[in-house]
Amino acid sequence: MSWAALVGIAVGLAMDAFAVSIATGLTLPVVTGRHTFRMAFHFGLFQFVMPVAGWAAGRQVAELVAPVDHWLAFGVLGYVGSKMLLDAASHRSKRPLTDPTRGWTLVGLAVATSLDALAVGLSMALLNLSIWSAALVIGLIAGGLSAVGILFGGRLGSRAGRWAEILGGALLILIGLHILAEHLLGSLGS
Repeated sequence: MSWAALVGIAVGLAMDAFAVSIATGLTLPVVTGRHTFRMAFHFGLFQFVMPVAGWAAGRQVAELVAPVDHWLAFGVLGYVGSKMLLDAASHRSKRPLTDPTRGWTLVGLAVATSLDALAVGLSMALLNLSIWSAALVIGLIAGGLSAVGILFGGRLGSRAGRWAEILGGALLILIGLHILAEHLLGSLGS
């Protein structure tokens, strides 16, 4: 596989992580270096691990996950987005906002945005391609775009206040719906 093709695949896989990072940055009152590092590290790590897992697992596991991966991504993104909308609706100035760059929320977002990378790893195994350099490039690009995304979202969000939290939650739900529609409509065409 050429480097240009690999970078194209990596950028394509990172687009969901980039969009979710922007939405996350919109919801935070101030984006710090810690927020940026946690988001970039986790998204990059999961984008690295998932192709390796898909490559190592082969057909059995990927065939089990593939029919429901879009539902899993939709469920996680829909849940987190809905929670953000509910937090914004009941917003009180003294109540701290939930930080989506911490804990299970961050892990859930990282998993939801990297499920497609599992299928890429499986494809690479079927084509007898090396996974390690590809996974490294995929992880680094996802981490870099996630850092850029949260910083960009933070700049926009600091000016928009509570409306940014509403926009961020709505964006996560829309990304989840997009993933679901893309898979459902794709399966109708085949």
